[in-house]
Amino acid sequence: MRYVRVVVDGLEESGNYGVVEGETIRIIKTSPLFSPCKDTGIKISFSAVRKFLPPVEPPNIIALGLNYREHARESRMDLPSAPVIFLKATTAITGHLSPIVLPKEAPDFVDYEAELVVVIGKKAKDITPEDASDYILGYTCGNDVSARDCQMRLDRQWARAKSFDTFAPVGPWIETDIKPDNLKIQLRVNGVIMQNSTTADMIFSVSDIVSYLSKQMTLLPGTLIMTGTPSGVGFAKNPPVFLREGDTVEIEIEGIGILKNSVIRG
Repeated sequence: MRYVRVVVDGLEESGNYGVVEGETIRIIKTSPLFSPCKDTGIKISFSAVRKFLPPVEPPNIIALGLNYREHARESRMDLPSAPVIFLKATTAITGHLSPIVLPKEAPDFVDYEAELVVVIGKKAKDITPEDASDYILGYTCGNDVSARDCQMRLDRQWARAKSFDTFAPVGPWIETDIKPDNLKIQLRVNGVIMQNSTTADMIFSVSDIVSYLSKQMTLLPGTLIMTGTPSGVGFAKNPPVFLREGDTVEIEIEGIGILKNSVIRG
């Protein structure tokens, strides 16, 4: 099943949750985090969508660094012995077809990172890897946008670099019916392939990540977990490639779909 959240003329301006059914969206009364999802009887076409919103409103955005073997190698760093965790501000979230804004404070070294994103469906604490799937609602595409000058040279830590407004695009919807451990993942800038890998290159699997995080902190319903990025990031290329005004970024993950965002200046 695919859950989406959209703005449609004539319905709630704050957004409406729906189930994607082919070329139509069946509007439901509440977030898929709240069961059961009651039907409204309203169906709309994709052409009626005025705006795609992030498919959930997360209480936390948790992210992993260096979780793909080839990305760790291109970053010239040792493979981690445990997940490398950081947080992105929830105010960084944005949706499918909304712009990534190059911030005035740091516009010149903004990088892309294609990521498989886990959506937690119910409260999780101290769970085992074997039980992790019971706590996952589904998966979506994400982009861990990063201001590399802040991350690597100015601040030498990741909080500001990862948390500018619009630096967490997710969408276009949540897919509930896939297995996450060997999915093709690709990122394109202006149609040119920059990242091209599979989630099989992950160092820590989705079930291991969810279990590990649940032992560090309570995972609340709607929590987004960005599971790391494959090789091909901009700063590691020769010469480096950073996002510029007018660029279009597409992230495609097998079984989910395509997250698309333009790039503008703030």
